[in-house]
This record gives sequence, C-alpha cells and structure tokens, in this order.
Amino acid sequence: MDANFWDNRYNEEGFAYGKSPNAWFESNISYLKPNSKLLFPAEGEGRNAVFAAQQGFECCAFDVSAAGKEKALLWAKELNVQLDYQVGALEELEFELDSFDGIVLSYVHLPYPDRIVFHKKLLSLLKIDGIVIFEAFAKEQLDYQSGGPKVETMLFSLEEVMEEFEGLQFTIIQHAIVKLGEGKYHQGEGAVIRFVGQKLRNY
Repeated sequence: MDANFWDNRYNEEGFAYGKSPNAWFESNISYLKPNSKLLFPAEGEGRNAVFAAQQGFECCAFDVSAAGKEKALLWAKELNVQLDYQVGALEELEFELDSFDGIVLSYVHLPYPDRIVFHKKLLSLLKIDGIVIFEAFAKEQLDYQSGGPKVETMLFSLEEVMEEFEGLQFTIIQHAIVKLGEGKYHQGEGAVIRFVGQKLRNY
C-alpha cells in the first residue's frame, strides 16, 4: 500500500469516503458481541471505527497513512470516543494472536497474492467464534466507474474469497450490484463481494 498516495488523498478537504459508516457494516453490526474488541484494517479516516466506538465497542485500527490517523483521531476527540490507531503495514505492527472479537474489512484491496498472507495474518488475530464483516469490489467492478482499483488482481471473486477465508463459516456471502454513496470516491453503481463469517478454528 502506497502511504504517499493515501496521505495525499486524506489530506484533501473533507472526508474521502464520507463520515457515515459503510452501509454493509452498519447493517450487520448486530452480529458482533456488544462492547467487544474490534480491529479495523486500512481504516483511513476512521468512518467505521468512529461509528463502532460510538456504539460502545473497543476499537483498534491501523493504516499506512499518518494523515488518515490524524483525521480519524481528531474526529474521535470531537465525539468524545476512543480509538487505538496505529500507523504501519500489518507485518510491522504487534497485535496479539486471538485477541479480537471482530474484524471489519471495508474496501481493503491489496495485490494478489500479497493479500493471501494479509488475510491469513488477520485471521490469526481473531478469536475462535470471532466475526469478520467484509465488503470489497468484485472483479466486475472494472465495468463500473464508482471507485476502486483498476487492476483485476486487486479485485475479488466469490471463489477467491471463500479460499482466502477458509476456516470461516459464512453466515452471509454474496456478489451484489449496489448503489454507492460514500464520499467523493465511492459514488454510483458498483459490483461488490461481501460476507459475514465466523471463525471456526485457529490458523
């Protein structure tokens, strides 16, 4: 992930993806145990973590962008909520194994096959019975102009998601065409893969 690219984006005026939480996450937050400990990878300006903190969750986040962290923490302070927000790539950070009750992945796109290692590491941080809430662009997003990377290997298929998150029991998993309205950079019709899954075993 290019820290300079994301610093430039998050240094723009306003919030790049809006201040409302991702709609898929918001609509499925009830799958998470109340007041439990959540991890938000590549959390940017904090829209999902700030929302969850307002609901009483203990929220940890990370991103390669220091600008994203700064904006998220200022916003959290305004709302009088707490975030534990670290800057760096996942392999540089020291999270405890089996320490999170939930992980929220919202449009986290890494090159294939790097993301296989990334997802495996994330799942090692999740407790048994912990929940993953995931939404990202499908490969068909190349046909749409609503956002996301324009590189097919950074996009997802249902088959890839099921392989990369082997060991989860999928409560919901779907390919969908949705209408996005998330800030400046996610606007219009788009193709997504999304799921809610529960960890059944250690990795």
